[in-house]
Amino acid sequence: MRARAAEDIVVTKQGPVRGTVVDGLRVTLGIPYAAPPFDGGRFRAPMPAEPWDGVRDCTLFGPVAPQSAELPGAPVWRADQEDVLTLNIWSTADTSQPQPVLFWIHGGAYTFGSSAQPDYDGTALARAGLTVVTCNYRLGFEGFGHVPGFPGNRGLLDQIAALEWVRDNISAFGGDPDNVTVAGQSAGGGSIACLMSSARADGLFHRAIAHSVPDAFFPPELAERLAREVAAAAGVAPTAEGLLSAPPGALVEASDRVVARYAGDPDSGFLHYDTVLYGPVLDGGLLSRDPVEAPAVGGAACPVDLLVCHTTEEYWLMHQVGSMPPVTTDDGLDRFAADYGLPPDLVAAYRALMPGAPVRDVYLALAGDAVFAVPTVRLAEAHALAGGRTFLSRFDRRRTRPDGSPVRAWHAADVPFALGTLEATGVDFLTGGPADADDHALSRRMVDAWAAFAATGDPGWAPLTDAALAEPAAPAVHVWDVPDDRTEGASAAHALWHDIRMAPPSLP
Repeated sequence: MRARAAEDIVVTKQGPVRGTVVDGLRVTLGIPYAAPPFDGGRFRAPMPAEPWDGVRDCTLFGPVAPQSAELPGAPVWRADQEDVLTLNIWSTADTSQPQPVLFWIHGGAYTFGSSAQPDYDGTALARAGLTVVTCNYRLGFEGFGHVPGFPGNRGLLDQIAALEWVRDNISAFGGDPDNVTVAGQSAGGGSIACLMSSARADGLFHRAIAHSVPDAFFPPELAERLAREVAAAAGVAPTAEGLLSAPPGALVEASDRVVARYAGDPDSGFLHYDTVLYGPVLDGGLLSRDPVEAPAVGGAACPVDLLVCHTTEEYWLMHQVGSMPPVTTDDGLDRFAADYGLPPDLVAAYRALMPGAPVRDVYLALAGDAVFAVPTVRLAEAHALAGGRTFLSRFDRRRTRPDGSPVRAWHAADVPFALGTLEATGVDFLTGGPADADDHALSRRMVDAWAAFAATGDPGWAPLTDAALAEPAAPAVHVWDVPDDRTEGASAAHALWHDIRMAPPSLP
């Protein structure tokens, strides 16, 4: 029988908060780490949360950032809820020994998602010996849209503010502010790369876990062009005054209309295939260079231990949910490669690696590697070459459903395994059905590896070495699989990318 929740009060620098303790685990939800980013704070850098009188109830998740997504088991955005910059903490009730801190940044194409998603619950990692923190941050236009005269990358600035809050307050929850690991997947993994390369985040964390890092770092010209298009769709001028006059919901709706237009226009370049309008901008301030390549030229990453992972079949998720147009002909595949700036001989090499495969499968393999797998491995290699201690892994758990259809190792399938949330609402879609004994064993291995890495910097396998990095085929990788993990060399496709550097995204 589950133990009855007990009241738990912790004093933060802004005031006392009330959480709960259940089965020896302290859970505190919806703690403001910054002021609401609306009214006078809209489009500005985050401001400190105002202190409060009395004990603040923190037993429920805070409101989510403006977005149109409605995700299983998670709250939806409401225009009357503005206190969206909050965080959540799971830790053991015993605070006699400081615990390593794991700070989770959610994904969602920098456009949707929240820390309240059931698969981001911190219980399993907290029971493995960590103090777990998850946070909300500004998304979409509010977080990453270009507004003349206002700071860019506001979503990243929110994450930094949340890490500063952790530095100043986490010891009251039993966490060790001198042993913080940042972790994230997809947009969260891209955020990790940005934080590693930015001097603004120096000293706020000591290790990093980045899964499925997207190649989605925008040049300023692209961010400005997209802002003009969203402003036009919202019926306002692309000026600070015009954009401030549009309510957040209007910019969400306008962004969705621009996405739909690109998705329906095959002549619209790379955004026809990957309709993500927002992402970190290489603004010369917070981000002065491509975060994936930054460590190799001397960024803030070298003192930070790094663990990366990608899945084997990243883009099959996008195919399943219909978020990208199908490509089923050779001409269409060649056009995709041209729109992404990929050389024709790379397409031919993928065809040779997959003899007899349908064009669709070649397309999904090429797109998944281009957008997620290759940037993830490149981040690891650049970090190791710069002197950082680096660990490489790949998620390859696959199986067959009773009807004979495959369960793929696609984008985000690794998250519930690593966070120990296989039973959470909505997870069965990502994992292909109910978890079996092998799945639970794999999840325990991944949870334990994350906990060990956060505590000591060692997840349980060998780091990248200089000798391995000297080979174009790339080093060995730890492969997560059922019933057992394995170590193998990099995929044959990886060597094909050795001398290819994708240009920053542009539009016709």
